Amino acid sequence: MTALSPTDHQIQYATNFQDLISTPFDGDMNAICWTRQLAGDFAEIVEKVKLNGNIAALEPEELLELELSEQGQLAREILLNDLNLLTAHGASPTLNLIRYYDRDDAYPFFPTDVYSWHVDRSPIPTATFLCTYHGEPSEILPNAQAQQKVLIPAIRDELKKLYAGPDEGFESFLVENFFDLHYQSKPTAKPVNLGLGNLWRLAVDYPDSNVRPCIHRAPKEKTGQTRLLMIC
Repeated sequence: MTALSPTDHQIQYATNFQDLISTPFDGDMNAICWTRQLAGDFAEIVEKVKLNGNIAALEPEELLELELSEQGQLAREILLNDLNLLTAHGASPTLNLIRYYDRDDAYPFFPTDVYSWHVDRSPIPTATFLCTYHGEPSEILPNAQAQQKVLIPAIRDELKKLYAGPDEGFESFLVENFFDLHYQSKPTAKPVNLGLGNLWRLAVDYPDSNVRPCIHRAPKEKTGQTRLLMIC
């Protein structure tokens, strides 16, 4: 995985929240990063929350109820502030505790879970915001280093076997089942690790967007480690 680099044409860097939300995507640039070195003990928050199941949303009220050390309180203030910033912007952020996501094994040749390289889609202009505070960070991939899976002949042939309908409906089948959102990295691809504490804004596929959507994926979590992720 490559480190963050100011020479990446895909990535623009911001020094504050206003720049993060107001800088337009343009050309090959479809990811904006507000780089931050966050104070506080986010691990303490993860340890204090009882997680039933593989993934759960952590509500602000639950955060406020936690008995925390001074460093834990600093981390909590940052989380609450990020939630407030994004909410005021009109987004609907969710703070998630994640042991692991469910795997998609319906089609072994074509997984469609979040561990697969994929893009997000919306019917209206929007963007995906995310920040990893604890655990393994997410990754993105330059569009030139990936190929849409539905265009790979061997995969396309397998999808046609699944479809088994009239030729004119095949492309709609791919879209309706979200197959067209997934990508395969090229052999020389260099994924970009999004790092801890950085708040990212990623381009989404929506009608009349002037840039390509940002290809990203969830990381494979380390055994016994819980991720703390804000996303919307």
